[in-house]
Amino acid sequence: MTILETVSTETRNIFNMFFDKEPLNYLEAAGLYGMIAQGRYNVAALEVLYNHAHDPELKLLVKEAIERQTKVIVEHSEEMLQESGGRIPTLAFTQRTLHKTALNIPTDAHFTDEEVAIAVGTMGKAAQMALLAALHQSYQLEVAMMYRKMLDAGLEWDYRLLQLMLRRGWLPRLAKLEH
Repeated sequence: MTILETVSTETRNIFNMFFDKEPLNYLEAAGLYGMIAQGRYNVAALEVLYNHAHDPELKLLVKEAIERQTKVIVEHSEEMLQESGGRIPTLAFTQRTLHKTALNIPTDAHFTDEEVAIAVGTMGKAAQMALLAALHQSYQLEVAMMYRKMLDAGLEWDYRLLQLMLRRGWLPRLAKLEH
């Protein structure tokens, strides 16, 4: 973000704090609720995928998806929903240990690194679409800015995952269409 964008954002935030502090509308509250519920599930799924991965770069990207992407949006969404008097989803999932070394899982019950990368990439794309849809439904500047920031971070992360997949030869090959 440039200095001018940062100043503009902070100015809007200050203006919004003083003059336009309405409660969340139903779509915003539902969007935040959905981000929390889906995010909690995604953390559990990503932890399992992390433990299936062998490639150290892939493990690093999956861990970043957990810590810097998914958990961050869940925390911000919980905070915004609570501030507006909304209810936080009660569902919770088991937190798994992130094993740094490969686990001894039988081959027929284990994802390959390529399968982990594709699964994580698919989850990332779905999350980005959900963020984009929620962003378009947002009225409150604070909520929209949070979604935009998380969407930008997610797109940057996705680019790094695609670069890794390209280097490792994990991108699916699609046949060309001919007319």
